[in-house]
Amino acid sequence: MSTQPKRYLITSALPYANGLKHVGHLAGAYIPADIYVRYLRAQQRDVVFVCGSDEHGTAIPIQAMKEHTTPRAIIDKYHAEMKQDFADLNISFDIYHRTSEPLHHETAQEFFTYLHERNQLETKETEQFFDEESKTFLADRFIKGTCPNCGSDRAFGDQCENCGRTLSPDELINPVSTLSGQPPVKKKTTHWYLPLGKHEDFLKQWILEDHKNDWRATVVGQCKSWIEGGLQSRAVTRDLDWGIKVPLADAAGKVLYVWFDAPIGYISATKQWAIENNKAWEPYWQDKETKLVHFIGKDNIVFHCIIFPIMLQQRGYILPENVPANEFLNLEGDKMSTSRNWKLEMRDYINDFVKQPNGGPQCVDMLRYYLTQIAPETKDSEFTWKGFQDAVNSELVSIFGNFVNRTFVLMHKLCGGKVPALHTDILDETDEQLIEEIKMAKRRVETYLEEYKFRDALFEVIDLSRKGNQYMQKKEPWIVAKQLAENLEAQKSIDNSLHLCLQLTANLAILSNPFLPNTSQKMLHMMKVVDKMLNWSNAGTINLLKPGYSLRAPELLFRKIEDAEITQQVEKLKAGLVKVTEAAKPAPAPVEPTVKETIQYDDFAKLDLKVGTIISAVKVPKADKLLQLEVDLGFETRTIVSGIALHFTPEEIINKQVVVVANLAPRKMRGIESNGMILMAENAEGKLHFVNPDGVVNNGAGVN
Repeated sequence: MSTQPKRYLITSALPYANGLKHVGHLAGAYIPADIYVRYLRAQQRDVVFVCGSDEHGTAIPIQAMKEHTTPRAIIDKYHAEMKQDFADLNISFDIYHRTSEPLHHETAQEFFTYLHERNQLETKETEQFFDEESKTFLADRFIKGTCPNCGSDRAFGDQCENCGRTLSPDELINPVSTLSGQPPVKKKTTHWYLPLGKHEDFLKQWILEDHKNDWRATVVGQCKSWIEGGLQSRAVTRDLDWGIKVPLADAAGKVLYVWFDAPIGYISATKQWAIENNKAWEPYWQDKETKLVHFIGKDNIVFHCIIFPIMLQQRGYILPENVPANEFLNLEGDKMSTSRNWKLEMRDYINDFVKQPNGGPQCVDMLRYYLTQIAPETKDSEFTWKGFQDAVNSELVSIFGNFVNRTFVLMHKLCGGKVPALHTDILDETDEQLIEEIKMAKRRVETYLEEYKFRDALFEVIDLSRKGNQYMQKKEPWIVAKQLAENLEAQKSIDNSLHLCLQLTANLAILSNPFLPNTSQKMLHMMKVVDKMLNWSNAGTINLLKPGYSLRAPELLFRKIEDAEITQQVEKLKAGLVKVTEAAKPAPAPVEPTVKETIQYDDFAKLDLKVGTIISAVKVPKADKLLQLEVDLGFETRTIVSGIALHFTPEEIINKQVVVVANLAPRKMRGIESNGMILMAENAEGKLHFVNPDGVVNNGAGVN
C-alpha cells in the first residue's frame, strides 16, 4: 500500500438493537472513530464511515420477551432510538444501516454460500437442549431452573439472576424451557463450522509479524493468546427462529450465527451507501489501496482480528490495516452494568444536559471532550462526575474558552472590532516563539491522530490554548493600551499581540474540529468565515484572518458545570442502583446452612493443596465461561480448565499465583482434560476472586 491510501473505510462496532447504549460504548468505538474520520475529511481524503444496528441473535428475542412484544418491534424501536442518540451527540456516520434490511440478508447469505461452495466450511453433529413442545432448540438463556449455588428459582442457562453466578444449562436443577415450561431434552443437530485452525499460519504472519509493532499491545496480546492456544472450529449457524436463514435446502430452521452475519454488516452498509450516492462499493472492500480501520471495544477483538479477517481473506477482500480497540470505561468506581442499572446511558446525558435550556451543542462537545480525555486506549479508565466537572470548568472554560473570549473582547476594545495588522518590523522573540508553537501544534496533533493516540492529540489542542493564555499574559495589551498617548509604537505592539492571538484562535478552530465540532462551528461564526477554513492544510499558518476584517462579538464557548448538577447526577446513579437491587431481591426462602456438613480431619487431609503460577491462559473455543490454564506447580506443569472467563481476561491472570487442588481426579471439559482445580472465593454479587498466597511462594509449596 502507498504511503497515503487512495481511500479509507472506517467502521464502528455495530451496537445490539436490544437496548440503549451507555457512554462506555461511546468512548470505546464511536467518538474515537468520529475524531479520526473528521480529521481525514479535513485532509480532503476519500473516506466512508459506516455503522448500523446489529439486529439478530438471541439478545433480541430475549429483550422482546422482557418487553412483552415481538423481536421486530424491539429492533425497530431501538434502531431508531440509537440512531437518534448518535445524531444528537454528533457522530457523523456516512450511513447508519441495519442488519434486518434485505440487502444485508442477501449479502450475508451470499457470503455463506461462497464459503460453502468452496469447501471452506465443515459440518458437525452435536447434542443441544431441545423443547419438544415448541419444537425448538434452546439457547442458554431460554432455559430456566434452580440455581445450584444459591437455590434461587431465578436461574437461567447462562447465569443466576439472584446470586450472579455464571452457569451452564447442565448445571441447573430441574431445568425447563422458558417457551413451554416443559423440561428440555438433548437432541442431535447438525451445524456448519468455520475451521479457524486451518488459518493459523496466515494469522501468525499477519498479526504477530506484520502488525506486531503498529497495533496496540493489548490487541496483539489477546490475538497471540488465542492463536497460541490452538484455534478450534467455530459454528456459523444455529437453531433459532430469529435471524438470517441459512441458504441451503437441508438447513430448515437454521439461521446464520450472529457473530458471522454482524461484521458482514459493514459490507452491506457500504453497498447501501454506494447505492444512495451513485458510487461503486467494490473498491472500498477489494482495492488494496483502501485502508480499512475497525474501531471497537476489547470484547470484540477476536471477531475483528481473527474470525472476520479469515472470512475476508477467503473472498479476496482487503484486511484491516488497524483495529484500535479500546479497553473498558468504568463508572464512579465500579464496572458499568445494565442489569444493576449502574450506567450512564447516552440518552440520559442528552436529556439531562443537551436538551436543557442551558444545554445545546456546547454540552455535546463537553461530553466528547471528557470521554476523549479519559479514553481507555491502553487500560481501563473511569468516568466520574467530578472528573467531568473538572475537565469542563478547569480546561474547556478556564483555558480554551477563556483564551478565545479574552482575544475577542480585547480585539473589539483595542482594535475596533477588526483584525489588526501584523507589523513584522517589531516582532520579538515572544512573538516568534508563539508562531513556532502554532506550527508545531499542527505537526504534533497530526502525528498523534495518525497513530490513533486521541488523548495525546487532544492534549496538544488544549495545550496550544494554554500557551495562547501565557503569551497574552506576557504581552499584556490592556496595560500597553495605557501608554498610547506617550508611545507611538504602543498600538503596533497591541496589534501584533492580538493579531497573533486571533490567528491562534483560527488554528484552534481547525485543530479542535475533530474533537469539538460544535465549538469549531461556533468559532467560525464568530470569525465570520466559512467551513473551507477548516481544511487541514490551513492549520499551522498565521494568515487565516486578513487584517481589516470585521469579526462578530464574542460568545462564551462553554458554560460551567455547577456543583448541584454533579450532586444530582451522583444521587440519581445511586438511587437507580438501589432500586434495581431492591427489585432483584428474591422472595423469602428457607435459610440455607452457611457451613456444609461436618467432616473429620482425615477427610480434609486427603486434599493436596499446592501453590502454582499461571503461565498461560486462553479461552476455550465455543465456551464463553471457560479458560484453559497452564499452571506451573514446580514439579510439573498442569492443564486446568476453569470457569472464570466471564470474570477475568487471559492477559490479566498471567503470572498470578493460585492455590490448586492438585489431587483431584482428571475431568474432561469441552474435550480438554483438566487436571486440578483453582480455588476461588465468590462475593455477594457473584464476582470471583483468587485465593492467593500471602506474598510470593515457591511453586509446589503445600497449603495446610
